[in-house]
Amino acid sequence: MTPVELSRTVLRAVRRAVDEGELSVVVPVRAVVTPPGPGGCGDYATNIALQLARPAGRPARQVAEILRPHLTRSEGVADVAITGPGFLNIRLGGGAGASLVREIQRRRDAYGHGDILAGQIVPLRVPYDIRAEVVADTLVRIVATQGGRAEVHHIHIHRSCAELAGTDLSRAEPAGTDLPQAKTAGTDPSPAEPPRTNAPQADPARPHRLHRPRPQITTLRPTPAPEDPTPLGPDAARWALLHPAAHDRPRISADHLLQRESNPLFRVRYAHARTRALIRNAAALGCTGDPGDVPEDVPGGGELVGALAGYPAVLTQAALHRAPDRLARHLVTTADALLAFQHTVLPLGDEKPSAAHRARLALAEAAGTVLAGGLSLLGISAPDYL
Repeated sequence: MTPVELSRTVLRAVRRAVDEGELSVVVPVRAVVTPPGPGGCGDYATNIALQLARPAGRPARQVAEILRPHLTRSEGVADVAITGPGFLNIRLGGGAGASLVREIQRRRDAYGHGDILAGQIVPLRVPYDIRAEVVADTLVRIVATQGGRAEVHHIHIHRSCAELAGTDLSRAEPAGTDLPQAKTAGTDPSPAEPPRTNAPQADPARPHRLHRPRPQITTLRPTPAPEDPTPLGPDAARWALLHPAAHDRPRISADHLLQRESNPLFRVRYAHARTRALIRNAAALGCTGDPGDVPEDVPGGGELVGALAGYPAVLTQAALHRAPDRLARHLVTTADALLAFQHTVLPLGDEKPSAAHRARLALAEAAGTVLAGGLSLLGISAPDYL
């Protein structure tokens, strides 16, 4: 790939990010691609993230994190790293899938974790409602994957009064509302205190305290469940509350317990169990996974690589938008790709294990790692046998 072709590849990645609503910018007509400078790596580097930071209204490193998975999935790109304030360092080659698998093997449960919210406190206000509690509990873990720390505060919502007044309980209040003194992770059973009207006098000996920015506050009011989900058991109950978008009413039924393809939770957990079974069966054949290229014509292979490469961006968006449902739906996408791909992993009949089988096994094992990590963030178990 020439620098001109790579420049076009970078612009296509920006276009995909804009089309998917991750960035709100005008796609530039040119992306500068040069050899990496001091501290860089790979074959080429681009400052496109720094160029788009101001029009996007985001830090350059956050823009780079958004663009990285789109570039990683591009043909001819083997790996993308972020250095300095937001430079994208690109390594060329045909082994994008192999590079992705190596990264997942290296980072394991930390794959997809970033630092977009590093050092930030994310206050979450929730009513005393089981769905809001589960969403907040999940967001504490998801926000932590991006370097932030979520703090849960309870508020009282009198449903009868709110309904009589026509209040939409699923609508989130704008960020920036005054918050009572913070308490960590929802341990305070008392209602929120009213904000103070008279700010305390600043200490002149500590002028830096005068301009400390307030953390933005999110009020979580997902549409409540129509009935108690706890009879479904912890895993199915959490899935029933987390999989729908916040404005959708959860469906509480025994369908979440069925071991059928129509049940998304079953497909996700079954897909993880299948990856463990493939590893066990491969070991019996004396075969272990070894990252390598998986041809595009292998059923489910391209879709699986794309889903795994997109996982970090999904985690980032779930944290920034306070939307664990994005993670749940992405796990379904990953599981469906794995279930289509699984039949190509092991040798058939008298066929001997080859490099192609070892590459496919490594990809399936990487998928199992991502599925287990995502389910863990949702607070749902990932069984090895199902």
